[in-house]
Amino acid sequence: MAGAWCNLGSSLTAEMAARRGFDWILFDQEHGPGDSMTLLHQIQAVEAWPAAPLARITWNEMPRFKRALDLGASGIIVPYVQTREEAEYAAASMRYSPEGLRGVASSPRAAGFAGDFEAYYAAANDNLLTVVQVETGKTLNNLNDIAAVDGVDVLFVGPLDLSMNLNTPGQLKDGRFVEALKAVGRAAKEKGKAAGILLPNADWLDPVTDFGFSFVAIGADGGMVSAGFAKSMEILSTKKKK
Repeated sequence: MAGAWCNLGSSLTAEMAARRGFDWILFDQEHGPGDSMTLLHQIQAVEAWPAAPLARITWNEMPRFKRALDLGASGIIVPYVQTREEAEYAAASMRYSPEGLRGVASSPRAAGFAGDFEAYYAAANDNLLTVVQVETGKTLNNLNDIAAVDGVDVLFVGPLDLSMNLNTPGQLKDGRFVEALKAVGRAAKEKGKAAGILLPNADWLDPVTDFGFSFVAIGADGGMVSAGFAKSMEILSTKKKK
């Protein structure tokens, strides 16, 4: 599934991405500047298109899940999940009782401001996507246990954090990092889950696809905008020197 990564907190770049036909769009609240109102506007901006709006919350804490889901997120990406217990807590935070811990209210936007509550409540536990991030050596050591958790749908590699924690900072071709990617792909396949990753560029798309990754984004809106400005300045600076 092709994804778009939005870390600027902009509803406009969210809408731009949605118009291009991505399967999912991630709104980053861990490292992005957005708050709940920002997330609301981003979700509203993409709802006319098929892309599923996902939110990366700042930490694995149930109230953070509840806020994002009540606004209408179709799934949550959870950073720094390192143990089976943490994965179980994330899965439970996504779900209503008796399967989970999520608080119930009929009034939030996700439930149609009470108008669609019964249908939303009946389907939410099955329909919402739970994505846990693989970012540390400890996570790799517990990978099979994490992948086995009922309710975890995607094992998602955070490449910079993982490379840093493997003492291969940004070195995506280092053997230790490559072996880690292969391990994630294997664990996901064995447990019937998907493997995902945010790639810095397209060079790694074929290798990670070969490793079994199917839930992939390339770059982020912030990097794309910055690169566009840099290219424009490069062209203008060259022209000024002539």
